[in-house]
Amino acid sequence: MRVALGVSGGVAAYKAAELVRRLQQEGIYVQVVMTEGAQKFITPLTFAALTGQKVITEMFGGESADANVESAIEHIAVAQRIDLLVVAPATANTIAKMARGISDDFLTTLYLATTAPVVVAPAMNVNMWEHPATQENIDTLRSRGAFVVPPEEGYLACGMTGAGRLASVEAIAQAVCGRLGIDHDLGNETIVVTAGPTCEDLDPVRYLTNRSSGKMGYALAQAAVRRGARVILISGPTRLAPPQGVEFVSVRTTEQMHRAVIEQFQNATALIMAAAVADYRPVAPQAKKIKRKGEGLTLELESTPDILADVARDKGHRIVVGFAAETTNVAEHARGKLESKQADLIVANDVTAEGSGFDHDTNIITVYGRDGSEKEFPRMAKIDAAHRILDQLLAVRDSMKTAPAMQTPASGRAR
Repeated sequence: MRVALGVSGGVAAYKAAELVRRLQQEGIYVQVVMTEGAQKFITPLTFAALTGQKVITEMFGGESADANVESAIEHIAVAQRIDLLVVAPATANTIAKMARGISDDFLTTLYLATTAPVVVAPAMNVNMWEHPATQENIDTLRSRGAFVVPPEEGYLACGMTGAGRLASVEAIAQAVCGRLGIDHDLGNETIVVTAGPTCEDLDPVRYLTNRSSGKMGYALAQAAVRRGARVILISGPTRLAPPQGVEFVSVRTTEQMHRAVIEQFQNATALIMAAAVADYRPVAPQAKKIKRKGEGLTLELESTPDILADVARDKGHRIVVGFAAETTNVAEHARGKLESKQADLIVANDVTAEGSGFDHDTNIITVYGRDGSEKEFPRMAKIDAAHRILDQLLAVRDSMKTAPAMQTPASGRAR
């Protein structure tokens, strides 16, 4: 999710830095846009340090910037790629310009150029807030679909008391999440997610592995964080950066992943095994590089630990979700795995299907449940598929009869 945060010139501008952090905790990318007045209260450098991104302060990049097409239409580019615009704090002046269609800086021009939802969080003197002109402008913005987070009452920076204080960071964040469709239905869950491949060494140079990119597992971790879960991501080697907000555990071999899952699952409420775990490893890895000798080479392999089966055997009321990446007889193999592993759900896909194989940004999945259910989903982005999988996990949780079903066995208290 991409959000543009417009910061206008008021004492409450410093709270926008807290809002950036809060939105980042939801896995939201934040592009900060500052008015000239806002820069009198807090520097662009603060937001650049928090976001790691350029902070937009000028309509055309500033006097020192080279004029080019990119700078001239940057407001259009930002308007097209954001999922939401939030203005916090929104001063009386900025609100008036937005209501009247005045676009004399980047923020107000962005407001006119975007079709994304808009959240406005006013902050100003109580008399300014209560003035009929301001109330009329607020009503105008509401009539156009903007969601207004009303200011709080209390002691104001000007020394007066009354309505006008910027709403709490949490209230603004909730408004943003609500408009983006981000909820916290996993707020009481601790979910372990595995991702990526595992590697089994043949010698110091070579190893056995598979083509897993880790994208599905990382998307699941990101989606679960966005929905309020505490997420522990156990990952084999990938090129991906861990999503913000997860607790990250890096492993390489199946044995290492097995130990990490067993350890982390002790205090979890659910496990999603999206990793493509190696089923076999060399019986005797060589300490030195295996040299070519002109004849064939025979490798003796042994089974690796069956992580899914080991965990599901003693899962109690915890939910276990497995994956089945298949090339033939997908439904048959998925149903067989569901039964043999004693998992609650199996997510199956045909890796030979277009848009469903390894290293794609999309997936085509079918989720099989122990109750006989079978949910087919069309090709969609992996982050969307992740949310559909989490929906099914919640359905399993809701079907459990006893209240402690999703409690942590160690403490008896949901996390």
